[in-house]
Amino acid sequence: MTSLRDAAMTSKAWPFEEARRLLKRYEKKDPEKGYVLFETGYGPSGLPHIGTFGEVARTTMIRRAFEVISDIPTKLLCFSDDMDGMRKVPTNVPNQDMLRKHEQEPLTSVPDPFGEYPSFGDHNNAMLRRFLDTFGFEYEFASATEYYKSGKFDDMLIRSAERYDDIMAIMLKSLREERQQTYSCFLPIHPETGRVLYVPMKEVNAKNGTVTFDDEDGREWTLPVTGGNVKLQWKPDFGMRWAALDVDFEMYGKDHSTNTPIYDGICRVLGGRAPEHFTYELFLDSNGEKISKSKGNGLSIDEWLTYASTESLSYFMYLKPKTAKRMHFDVIPKAVDEYHQQLRAFPDQDAEKQANNPVWHIHGGQPPESHMVVPFSMLLNLASVAGSSDKEGLWGFIKRYAPDATPETHPDLDQAAGFAVRYFTDFVAPERQFRLPSDLERAAIEDLRNQLAALPKTDLHVQFEDPADALQTIVFAVGKEHGFEPLRDWFKALYEVLLGASQGPRFGGFIALYGVDETIALIDRALAGELVA
Repeated sequence: MTSLRDAAMTSKAWPFEEARRLLKRYEKKDPEKGYVLFETGYGPSGLPHIGTFGEVARTTMIRRAFEVISDIPTKLLCFSDDMDGMRKVPTNVPNQDMLRKHEQEPLTSVPDPFGEYPSFGDHNNAMLRRFLDTFGFEYEFASATEYYKSGKFDDMLIRSAERYDDIMAIMLKSLREERQQTYSCFLPIHPETGRVLYVPMKEVNAKNGTVTFDDEDGREWTLPVTGGNVKLQWKPDFGMRWAALDVDFEMYGKDHSTNTPIYDGICRVLGGRAPEHFTYELFLDSNGEKISKSKGNGLSIDEWLTYASTESLSYFMYLKPKTAKRMHFDVIPKAVDEYHQQLRAFPDQDAEKQANNPVWHIHGGQPPESHMVVPFSMLLNLASVAGSSDKEGLWGFIKRYAPDATPETHPDLDQAAGFAVRYFTDFVAPERQFRLPSDLERAAIEDLRNQLAALPKTDLHVQFEDPADALQTIVFAVGKEHGFEPLRDWFKALYEVLLGASQGPRFGGFIALYGVDETIALIDRALAGELVA
């Protein structure tokens, strides 16, 4: 029997492919620091968003895959660039006038507009940590301010002064001519105003480890590069951090990909070994445009979690990370149902197939049991025809379909029922468009109604071993009998006439869930034109 480690060494699942690539980094010698370091970066100028979740979730998937194929310990460091200057005041926070007085100061020097933490940076860092803790990520947190001020970066900052010309040579190639005239990789923190200064250097003294510059008022200052007196511009900071911490792996979005040679080059100039990278594609909104925090287009993490579970979001993040994907509300039902399909399949799979199953990577090899005996898409249709305003209204139907199910024994189904009512109310109901059937469709739907009415008035579970399958056979046969070709036109007619949508559930399962008598009544209303009205 194939072991999981053996399966992982040949698995085509992308986390295992990345883990194997990372393992080659240490095929001759284990890391001197004693562990493999995964890193994710975060700019705390605003609240954590869905991209933050995706980056940490995907990095964690690769980390767990690496732990299967290697005995080298691992760490995940979530690094906050909280020493960046606040370039503009966010529009979604209070005390705007107060914040404007602190523009260009490091985020950890800007007062917290909410009045809860020592600084705005500390507030956003707390939000990040709460965010990560909510989802159960295992990580260590790092603050750029603490690393700069405590001296953890001092050696690399002195080396940056010593190799200033080499760093600048890399950077200047990427800048427009006018920007080249004033650019410096060092950003001094003004001793009096506390602002992050974007000014050219008059001198970088490698021997003394100092920089000399004129401030905006023309006064000359000389500051040590150590102790938090200066920071690096963000691109050099990327490479310096990799070298200082000996980072082994970091992923980032495609919009960073053109900077990879810069990050790598600066890391090497400073004596480090560039980490392994993974570049993922960006998310798109419903119109195919890149999701932007400033625009607010696309789907936020809070919005996703209003209508579906965290695990379904992780499943969506797992799928084809190198392919651009629409991130809109209509992807949620499919993600939920596919996630539970994979959960149900997992226990009966061999090690090779389990290694390729997304739920292995979502749950670190320990996926839970699925109790979703009713698909999310069918719950949505049930909410549609039952007119339920809460999940309790759906449970009467669910119990008839699955007599042994209860909210206590099937908590994921109970949660999904609540999500389904909410999703239906907000998205499905406003878009429903019922239509009258054609003559061909009317004859077929009447035939289906009559065949359902002819069934014995007993419990479906008494009549049939699998009620959903038996009813699907009846529906299928009616469509064939009435000459629908292709047969999907028959099901499309049922959905549009009875449910007001062009797509829908396996219809036999829907009848079993909603009830035979209830479906007959629904057909009668549709044929009488009441649904259209």
